[in-house]
Amino acid sequence: MNVRRVVLDVDKSLNRPTLIELAEAIEAVPGVEALNISVTEMDMETMGTNITVEGTNIEFDKLIETIERTGAAIHSVDEIAVGRRLTESVRHIE
Repeated sequence: MNVRRVVLDVDKSLNRPTLIELAEAIEAVPGVEALNISVTEMDMETMGTNITVEGTNIEFDKLIETIERTGAAIHSVDEIAVGRRLTESVRHIE
């Protein structure tokens, strides 16, 4: 299956890994071509982030393993896109 995009809700400690360390680890995963880490919330000890990863044939299991190995905790997989190209979600308002 050609995994093209993964969006994750991830919490990490305020100090380690740094956002740069986390980004470097994710970028090294086979298939990853681009990523974005956005801070969504912070408290005294943790930082909540949304991580969007795009590429071709992203090794999903390796991606999850790599993030967890940095010490970050994955709360949920919020989006996954597969196939020959990316599609954007369309919201239907009634």
